[in-house]
Amino acid sequence: MEPESTKPYAKKKFYAKYKNLDRASYDIEKKRLQAELLNLQYWLVENDQRLAICFDGRDAAGKGGTIKRFTEYLNPKHYRVVELGKPTPAESRSWLNRYSRRLPKKGEIVFFDRSWYNRALIEPTMGYCTERQYRYFMKKVIDWEHELIANGMMLIKFYLSVDSETQLFRFKERILHPLKYWKYTKNDERARIKWMIFSKYKKQMLDRTSTHQSPWVVVDSNDKFYCRLSCMLYTISRIPYLKRQDFKPLDGTMISRKYRLDLNGVAFNNLTHRQFVVLDRLKTECKI
Repeated sequence: MEPESTKPYAKKKFYAKYKNLDRASYDIEKKRLQAELLNLQYWLVENDQRLAICFDGRDAAGKGGTIKRFTEYLNPKHYRVVELGKPTPAESRSWLNRYSRRLPKKGEIVFFDRSWYNRALIEPTMGYCTERQYRYFMKKVIDWEHELIANGMMLIKFYLSVDSETQLFRFKERILHPLKYWKYTKNDERARIKWMIFSKYKKQMLDRTSTHQSPWVVVDSNDKFYCRLSCMLYTISRIPYLKRQDFKPLDGTMISRKYRLDLNGVAFNNLTHRQFVVLDRLKTECKI
């Protein structure tokens, strides 16, 4: 199985600072970005703006987890998460209308956990739609999106890219996890067998449905921390609200801040925040 390309269609060099973060650094930057997302949300509400954010990709690419970090502190009155199940025959025949009814209203963000691009990815891969339905969708979707954008809706399209080995690891993790086993289905296994077919449709989708007004943003989701932070930062940088100018990651020395502590005459250097807290608590409780 081929690894997926992780070259973004929209790229900013400073995202590299999010690679290989420790947990403490990730938590610091995540909270900073989440605070800024609140500013963005209230700007949307106050100005009656509409924002749709699509998260597409293979099973176990991290779509739901990334959306969860976006919404963790947002005002729930002004956002929705849309995750649709199996379409009815009528919905399958009128595919874009299925999603038109669920687009954001004024002052609202809608997160699509898999979007209308299911018809460009998993549906043709698994034979859930006809070749004619697939071709019709590919012919119409960009004009449909451009019309939505012309009518004032802001749209961000993320494709979360996971390689075969990482997907397999996450599947095994789900199977063995007492609280996550329900996330793994036989359909996941069948889709994995068709990896190469999915890859063909993915390439066609990215090549034919990424435009200046409606670009695809391909994000490496093998590293969950990198994926979540990069998606949040891209959204903040993309939306033209008042406070977003020049919003960048914290300086690298701040993100990767390390701590030092002396314990019974022994110096512990380059500690993460969590390690420092544990040792400091031990020092206090044991009076070392």
